[in-house]
Amino acid sequence: MLYYLFEYLNKSMDIPGTGVFQYISFRSALAFLLSLLLSTIYGKRIIGFLRKQQVGETVRELGLAGQNEKAGTPTMGGLIIIFATLLPVLLFARLHNIYIILLIVTTLWMGTIGFIDDYIKIFKKDKQGLKGIFKVVGQVGLGLIVGSVLYFSPAVTVRTDTSRVDVFKTVAQGTTEAVILPAPIEEKSTATTIPFFKNNEFDYAELLAWTGEGYEKWAWLVFIPIVIFIITAVSNGANLTDGIDGLAAGTSAVSVFALGIFTFVSGNIIFSNYLNIMYIPHSGEMTVFIFAFVGALIGFLWYNSYPASVFMGDTGSLTIGGIIAVLAIAVRKEMLIPLLCGIFLVENFSVVLQVSYFKYTKKRFGEGRRIFLMSPLHHHYQKKGYHESKIVTRFWIVAIMLAILSIVTLKLR
Repeated sequence: MLYYLFEYLNKSMDIPGTGVFQYISFRSALAFLLSLLLSTIYGKRIIGFLRKQQVGETVRELGLAGQNEKAGTPTMGGLIIIFATLLPVLLFARLHNIYIILLIVTTLWMGTIGFIDDYIKIFKKDKQGLKGIFKVVGQVGLGLIVGSVLYFSPAVTVRTDTSRVDVFKTVAQGTTEAVILPAPIEEKSTATTIPFFKNNEFDYAELLAWTGEGYEKWAWLVFIPIVIFIITAVSNGANLTDGIDGLAAGTSAVSVFALGIFTFVSGNIIFSNYLNIMYIPHSGEMTVFIFAFVGALIGFLWYNSYPASVFMGDTGSLTIGGIIAVLAIAVRKEMLIPLLCGIFLVENFSVVLQVSYFKYTKKRFGEGRRIFLMSPLHHHYQKKGYHESKIVTRFWIVAIMLAILSIVTLKLR
């Protein structure tokens, strides 16, 4: 909203200084600071309200050290993250931008699913919460919306010519002069990026090439199911990661910050040409949302770090996973998710392995056997006697290493 006010003041009244709101970097910085302040200052009030409403966590007996001490800790803290993210976005982002609209819808959609799940657990005294089938239906519904918009909306385009354009050239006297950038050729495309490869663009439509001429118009049959799968997988991965104080919020903040770098360079014609990567018009605006989101996550950590004063609950974890998935898909970096969100992947995979191996050995040997002492993986280390803080810190370090490696793929091809 403030963006449009300052745009009006700049264009109509030519007030000095109002033009600074045109810069994504400036608005992103403001969004980060405001979200950080909102989550830390008003987070305490929200926690107090949740405690007053007796919105406390019911902890299952898992035989973990210090577990019983967490019983009654307020949950639904994801409301802090959602509030501290959306308010700065509404103030500083260009709200007519298709990517911002998608991210706001994703936040509210997944937040609602998580809120219903937490509500059933707390007020209906049902430890299972929202039935899994309804969660999946909600995730699939969001995937259909996001996939359809990205595929059919004329506002979502990419640059199809991948030739590099040098912005400056050196003349004989050693000075430089600007070169006018040609207008990029923009069109609808289901192309994405394959990391670590030089010619690293792959079009999902090519998967239908065997059907013959005109296969491109049926690309949505491949693209939309892929979007649904990614959103479902990443949101569930974030949900499983939220098991000990500060783990999900901290690792997510690192991953989202890395995605912020991708959105900034992909939405800037100069940087995208310099790095020889896909130029995605208007995607740079997502940087404002991302920095607001990172600020909210860091502010939430103020209260969620060990010993936690509040848990994010499914209200937060499902929202975090959904946002990360949509960001990666929108910036055409979804194939980096296994690397960028490696913590989510390992946590998810540890559960799949544990359950599958247990069922297999029970059928084969008559008794179920386990690979890990407990899954998800962070509980395995708890069982081995590691303190929560040590586990979380080491997971953060791994997340930072994975994020740096993901960013390096911009040049490492």
